[in-house]
Amino acid sequence: MTIPNQLTVTRIILTPVFAIFFLVNDLTLNQISLIIFLIAALTDWYDGWLARKYNYISELGRFLDPLADKILTSTAFFCFVFVDLLDFWMVLIVVVRDLAVTLLRIYGQYRKRTFATSFLAKLKTSFQMIFLYYLLIVYVGFEKNLFRFVNKKYAEILLDKDLVLYSMIFITLLTVYTGIEYFYHNRYTIKEIFK
Repeated sequence: MTIPNQLTVTRIILTPVFAIFFLVNDLTLNQISLIIFLIAALTDWYDGWLARKYNYISELGRFLDPLADKILTSTAFFCFVFVDLLDFWMVLIVVVRDLAVTLLRIYGQYRKRTFATSFLAKLKTSFQMIFLYYLLIVYVGFEKNLFRFVNKKYAEILLDKDLVLYSMIFITLLTVYTGIEYFYHNRYTIKEIFK
């Protein structure tokens, strides 16, 4: 197994560890969960960099890497549902759309077909990750006393229910729109791979 694939598998293994540490009623483990998530996210960047630099491209990597990404982000989204920061229905829409597109792309690779991804879809992914980092850092940092030297009132401002709600509504709408756009622009390729 190549190094990038080992890093991808590590990311998958770290995901449930992150979720458990994040959700348990233990301040220290909650704080460690932030570090675990950042390490897992870093492996995503590093395995991609290694694969491109040293041409470590493999069929297993093409299958595992996007799946590992969605497993990590989907788990993080659902963790925020459990702590009542995000609404379940919006998270479900985001996760179902992203998993559907990811599985379609994986099947397309198996059938030797590639799908076009728009700039807006890439932007959507960036918004999702920035939002997750934001929630993680603010929630763990302030609510779980990692930033105990900072006034707690900042947590109330940064985790304002309306701010979080409208940010998630924006991400959900963007995710739905890019999903529709993706299926529409790739409709002929989709027909081909299911012949």
